[in-house]
Amino acid sequence: MADEIQDAHVPTVIADDLHIVYRVNGTRAGKGSATAAMSRIFKRGEERGVRKVHAVKGVSFVSYRGEAIGLIGSNGSGKSTLLRAIAGLLPAEKGKVYTDGQPSLLGVNAALMNDLTGERNVILGGLAMGMTREQIRARYQEIVDFSGINEKGDFITLPMRTYSSGMAARLRFSIAAAKDHDVLMIDEALATGDRKFQKRSEARIRELRKEAGTVFLVSHNNKSIRDTCDRVLWLERGELRMDGPTDEVLKEYEKFTGK
Repeated sequence: MADEIQDAHVPTVIADDLHIVYRVNGTRAGKGSATAAMSRIFKRGEERGVRKVHAVKGVSFVSYRGEAIGLIGSNGSGKSTLLRAIAGLLPAEKGKVYTDGQPSLLGVNAALMNDLTGERNVILGGLAMGMTREQIRARYQEIVDFSGINEKGDFITLPMRTYSSGMAARLRFSIAAAKDHDVLMIDEALATGDRKFQKRSEARIRELRKEAGTVFLVSHNNKSIRDTCDRVLWLERGELRMDGPTDEVLKEYEKFTGK
């Protein structure tokens, strides 16, 4: 019990007034049009032909060891951008992100290759996450069984390009879930597969929390958020609208969306 109380006060991610800005080449108007030319003339001090998209605006929060945190919000609200910033894949325009340990973003750390078999991708994904070959061998069958991709044939020996999107997503999750993480970020993984796989995924997330990690879950499925998360961050238009216990935040979000 003392260890659990101590863990609850160990920060894993600190976002301090975080701003993320994308720079997109090109303008909506045609390159040679008069509108585009005038736009370039009057956009003083900006890079020529570059539009700025302010995707995350002044977000601040602290996550702690042992938490499972849901990220919710409308499409384009900045959820995935925030995860990529925590993972160190996007630079901050302003503010800072501090992490304790190595953050792992599902689908990036397990960077799978379509031309390789599922078997080879399990090895590649495990190595990308820092597992040794011995650890991968020891957990190989567990990863395959967890994914369920062999339930209707020996798909693990086939190239990934033969997999459905759901099968590939399940294998990615299974590889990522085979390792204990300081910070694991999952973007819509539980939306794939049948209810049986979702149940296994939710149970594994609860195990990862007990093993002293922090889990972030982006999902449009409020039931998955309720079943797996004890805290929710609600983003809208890049801003943190609400941060609190799952039931409280989802209640307000469902009022907002009318669902």
